[in-house]
Amino acid sequence: MIFFKTFGILLCLSVFFACSPESNSAGETSSQVFRNDHGQAAVQDDVSDPNILQIALGSPDHTTLVAGVQAAQLENVLVGAGPLTVFAPSNTAFDKLPEGTLESLLEPENKSKLATIITSHASPGTFMGEGLKDGMKLYMATGHYVDVKVTDEGTFVNGSKILGTIDAVNGVVHVIDDVWLIAAG
Repeated sequence: MIFFKTFGILLCLSVFFACSPESNSAGETSSQVFRNDHGQAAVQDDVSDPNILQIALGSPDHTTLVAGVQAAQLENVLVGAGPLTVFAPSNTAFDKLPEGTLESLLEPENKSKLATIITSHASPGTFMGEGLKDGMKLYMATGHYVDVKVTDEGTFVNGSKILGTIDAVNGVVHVIDDVWLIAAG
């Protein structure tokens, strides 16, 4: 058991240090190279069904979310095998944040806070519309729970109405029009 914990910690550290910002001979930081040239997120595949990241990249309504995912370097999480359920805030959701909030979150010194906020919108497992039952508490990747409410008006998660749902090869994306700052603390 100790071996697996130690191995897991070493694996996480190696991934962390492999992605830390350094400049290469072209003047690009490793985060730029990572997004452009490395990792599973950089694989081009126009034949298979799309994964969660490809869905977000292809959506004109989620450009702000994609910018946040890239700034927090979470691309590879969204292309992983999953399953994963993502509650994806639209650009309109980010526009509703207090003035200056988004700009502040995108600053390099707030990368950890941004990553926590984005991760708070993801749940391990695939929860399609019928899998979201009234009164259930949904476990999120940040370790907290959010409430599910199903009414005649629709399905609400953490108070946000699900506006649309898109299946992904590695889970499901539910479009919402709120950004949850609950885990930003």
